[in-house]
Amino acid sequence: MNAKLADRIATAIIVAVSGFIVLLLAGLLGYIMVRGLGHFSYDFLTSPPETIRAGGGIGPQLFNSIFLLVLTMLITIPLGLGAGIYMSEYARPGKFTDFIRLLVEVLSSFPSIVVGLFGLLVLVNAFDLGFSLLAGALALTVFNLPLMVRITEQGLKSVPREQKEAGLALGLSKWKTIRSIMLPVAIPVILTGTILAAGRVFGEAAALLFTAGMSSPRLDFTDWNPLSPFSPLNPMRPAETLAVHIWKVNAEGLAPDAAEIAAGASAVLVLTVLLFNLAARWLGRFMYRKFTATK
Repeated sequence: MNAKLADRIATAIIVAVSGFIVLLLAGLLGYIMVRGLGHFSYDFLTSPPETIRAGGGIGPQLFNSIFLLVLTMLITIPLGLGAGIYMSEYARPGKFTDFIRLLVEVLSSFPSIVVGLFGLLVLVNAFDLGFSLLAGALALTVFNLPLMVRITEQGLKSVPREQKEAGLALGLSKWKTIRSIMLPVAIPVILTGTILAAGRVFGEAAALLFTAGMSSPRLDFTDWNPLSPFSPLNPMRPAETLAVHIWKVNAEGLAPDAAEIAAGASAVLVLTVLLFNLAARWLGRFMYRKFTATK
């Protein structure tokens, strides 16, 4: 077999495999959208769910998912940035640093159900947080923290060495060099990774079953006091998210239109994750162009 024929065969195999994956993904997304888009309406996106009657919505669950996302990222971003900066710029090469990197890799591969059981034993029971948004956010931080650490470390290492050395040569302190020179260059990578990590929060269910709970109190959207038990902003209340609601409706739904509700909620979830991924790509390209234009 000559080289040209081997190259054509390899190219055809690669194109065929790639096309199969694209068609499989498109078919899956199309199936979810066709089933779910017909149930979209303002009432469906804003009204509370019904237990045994038809016509329920996903309003509280959608709000819980967004609020949990914000709460999780408020915890994850500072910790991830700090740990990534330490690993990239302050940690000395050696066995201890390699051990930390190993722990980060192991933590990123933990099954979600294990993290959920950890949250149940430690956060819900030992720390007495109960089934709450805060317990769910802390459990999801376990998922997102390794990703944020790796993204921050890689973003800082992608900064040209000459720029870092130029800042140090001008007499800037190490922290001033990181904050004023390196972080602005790494911002596109960090922002893209942050949005991708945020999109992961929407699809998580197993860990939240044991931490945030499978129910949500009747929310009073006129009460914005975080200490009120029925306030939407109370982080200590149980909160059923959209992904958990889909699982619950499919597994235990008694309403006559349970299948339709699950299909509509699944379409909303898929669209939300797709929007987050598209936003990550657009924002990353925008920040990169902005940086290269002002460089």
